[in-house]
Amino acid sequence: MNNRVANWFRFASPQNFYPLAGRLWPLFAMLGTVLAAIGLWMSFFVAPTDAQQGEGYRIIFIHVPVSWMSMFIYLVMAAWAGLGLVFNTRLSGMMASALAPTGALFAFLSLWTGALWGKPMWGAWWVWDARLTSELILLFLYLGFMALQAAIDDPRRADKAGAVLALVGVINVPIIYFSVKWWNTLHQGASVSMTRSPSMATTMLWGMLIMSLAAWMYAIAVALLRVRCIILERESHADWVRHAVE
Repeated sequence: MNNRVANWFRFASPQNFYPLAGRLWPLFAMLGTVLAAIGLWMSFFVAPTDAQQGEGYRIIFIHVPVSWMSMFIYLVMAAWAGLGLVFNTRLSGMMASALAPTGALFAFLSLWTGALWGKPMWGAWWVWDARLTSELILLFLYLGFMALQAAIDDPRRADKAGAVLALVGVINVPIIYFSVKWWNTLHQGASVSMTRSPSMATTMLWGMLIMSLAAWMYAIAVALLRVRCIILERESHADWVRHAVE
């Protein structure tokens, strides 16, 4: 048992994690591509037309997964940043940096697709709704995290400063999730819940869940690919890097 744990902990070293990430990211990229193809087919060609919202509701098959992922990636990013702050591990800060751009992308897509959905449903592209406003703050947190790290030349100091911001910003994630329960908002409540049956057709639910898995696989693949670039950049002084790129 101890040997197995030790084998896993050895991947905490950027030198050992670099080849592992190189083997894993194509697998996750392939899974993401296949799942996205299946999910889009189910979402746009199999799922029935919604009785109230018509065909326009189909934007949720992109909007909901990217919204979920924007929150989940922030929590994972903050966890990596916190580990780096507590244990002073180099890879933790690198992983947090690798996750931030993808999280920002999903937060932007959440707001953009939400606007496309909101215009025909609410009659407005944007309202200062609690859910929308807190999601916008999430995007600013991602951008602030990346800007703060870019403004500090020393990567280790940048990781620590970014970790503090990431951990403080975690409070915004439950605000986003529970905003429709805590305040009177235009945004509809959750269609999928762990405590009650889903309020949508089975094909709609499966399309949304498969698209969510596709977004998850994409996020992992891109983060692994990006962290390899960060490792090469930060560890450029190490002898093993020259052998890795040859």
